[in-house]
Amino acid sequence: MSAHGIDLGHPATVTAARPGSPVGRIARAMTLLNRAIVVLCSIALIVASTILSYSVAARYFFNAATYWQDEAAVFLLVGATFLSTAFVQAGRGHIGIEALTGYLSKRGNAIRMLAVDTASLLFCCFFAWKSWTLFHEAWVDGQVSGSTWAPPLWIPYSMMSLGMTLMTLQIALQLASSVDGWRSK
Repeated sequence: MSAHGIDLGHPATVTAARPGSPVGRIARAMTLLNRAIVVLCSIALIVASTILSYSVAARYFFNAATYWQDEAAVFLLVGATFLSTAFVQAGRGHIGIEALTGYLSKRGNAIRMLAVDTASLLFCCFFAWKSWTLFHEAWVDGQVSGSTWAPPLWIPYSMMSLGMTLMTLQIALQLASSVDGWRSK
C-alpha cells in the first residue's frame, strides 16, 4: 500500500547526482530548502483554514463583516501552493503521463524523461519570467487588490515568482543530475 502524504523524515529528492559533486551539493542544499519551505507552507495552510473558519463563525454567529479574511486566506493559499511546487517536483510528485513507460526500454524512458523535463523547464522558465514581470509591475505601480482591505498585490506575486523560480531550479537540477549521473556510468 502506498501513501501520498508528505514525509519529511525521508528524502524526497530523486536526483541521480553523484554525492560530493557540485550538482550533488546543490541538490542537497535544495532538499534542505524544500523541507524548510514545506514546513512553512503547512503552517500557512493551517493559518488559512483557521482564518476561514473564524470568518464563517463570525458571520454566522455575530453577523460580523469579514472583509479581510477571505483575501488573507487566498494570499496564504497562493503562497503555499506556489512555494511548495519545488518540493513536490523533487519527488516527481507532479502529474506525469507514464502510459509509455511500460512499452519503452530503459534508454527510451530516459530519453522520454529528458524530453519531458526539458519541455517542463522551458515552460516553467517562461512562467517564472512572467511572474517576476507581474511582481515588478505591482511593486512599481503600487497595485493593490480591489477589496476594501486593499493589500498590495506584490505579496502574492512575489510568492508566485519565487515558487516558480524554485520549481524551475528544481527541474534544472534534475536535468543536471541526470546528465551528471550518465557521465559517472
